[in-house]
Amino acid sequence: MLGVFLLLPLVASVLPPSRPTPRYCRRCCDHLDPPLNPTANQTPEIRTIINMTILKGEKGDRGDRGTPGKAGVDGPTGFTGVSGPKGSKGDTGTPGDPCKTQQSSFSVGRRKALHSADYYQALIFDTVFVNLDEHFNMFKGKFYCFVPGVYFFNVNIHTWNFKETYLHLMLNDRQQVILYAQPSERSIMQSQSVMLALELNDEVWVRLYKRERDNAIYSDNVDVYVTFNGHLVAPKV
Repeated sequence: MLGVFLLLPLVASVLPPSRPTPRYCRRCCDHLDPPLNPTANQTPEIRTIINMTILKGEKGDRGDRGTPGKAGVDGPTGFTGVSGPKGSKGDTGTPGDPCKTQQSSFSVGRRKALHSADYYQALIFDTVFVNLDEHFNMFKGKFYCFVPGVYFFNVNIHTWNFKETYLHLMLNDRQQVILYAQPSERSIMQSQSVMLALELNDEVWVRLYKRERDNAIYSDNVDVYVTFNGHLVAPKV
């Protein structure tokens, strides 16, 4: 073995000098031939950077609405939420159509005195102050209800001195309230008022009681002493 080691330097000195063989690191499974120079015949890589903000165009028109899809299955009913706070009062609405406003009112008077007879008498009036839509029949002395609801009625008369005054405010054939004054040496003004709930075609009128005593109301052709008034307070819902 020692002779072999001594022979190797001698052989190396006899051989002519040459370029040292390059060494490459490779795995044992690589090809035995040395790889080519990785930097030879390679084109340099050129990377282009594009500024997308410059290439962005204008916004296009909105497209057509697509066909609605089928409705999905209804989900379960949720829980009732907590009541919110009370809102503020809204503005007053515009007035309704005057043609649909429900109104009814009248005010009539009488210029003639009247004495009782052997039968009941309806007071007939000869002076009109207000009679909307002719709901008060001047020939019969009766108010006819065309708008059901609550009405206010008022009767004013002048008594005759030394004579009794005895009248009823009537609803159809039923007496509702009485207006009465005993005989006195002085004549006075008497009044009676009432509110009544009326249905369609109800009649309201004033009846002078039949004679049992000297019963009368006073008036003359100059002044109006006897009046009968009524108006709708609230129409029936």
